[in-house]
Amino acid sequence: MKILIASTALALTLATGAIAAGGLNTDPSAVTPGAYVVEPSHTRVQFAVSHIGFTQFFGDFTGAAGSLTLDPKTLVASKVDITLPVSSVSTTNTKLDEELKSADWLDAGAYPTIRFVSTKIVRTAPDKATITGDLTLHGVTKPVTLQAKFNGSGVNPLDKAYTVGFDATATFKRSEFGVKTYLPMIGDETSVRISAAFEKAK
Repeated sequence: MKILIASTALALTLATGAIAAGGLNTDPSAVTPGAYVVEPSHTRVQFAVSHIGFTQFFGDFTGAAGSLTLDPKTLVASKVDITLPVSSVSTTNTKLDEELKSADWLDAGAYPTIRFVSTKIVRTAPDKATITGDLTLHGVTKPVTLQAKFNGSGVNPLDKAYTVGFDATATFKRSEFGVKTYLPMIGDETSVRISAAFEKAK
């Protein structure tokens, strides 16, 4: 166990050193253009809704898959296509997780995936953009706009893959996608926070 802990600590130290030495480039114009695929282990989608007005209740989706075609010089030509398995929903409450997967809520049996396909990307700052696209949730497809921020690019010192990372946020009304359980007691407006990693396709 001590050897494993020491090895892990050494790997993290080397990784941190590599990033500090210039492995991470925060200049969006320096990103290598081309095709990318989602790196699912470090891609998270978090959602939040009001819980009776007292608190914000949070949950996560993991297991993302999909692709990114990226050209930093012609951002309008870039495109992203992401899917999430509904069955991956997690709230740290097992009973609630099963309820969210049921027909009363997201109905993972009938609609097993959530999908977002971009239709328009517009740069709003050197490291920011709005990404408008079609969100398919609970069998309904509607336009949603993400506010995206570029985090950095470079070779991941752990798996040696050239990687780009972004954060993004969005809001929409779940009722517009046919998810109306406990409205208005449980909030309609759903906020989404995304942290996504993409690796250069081989």
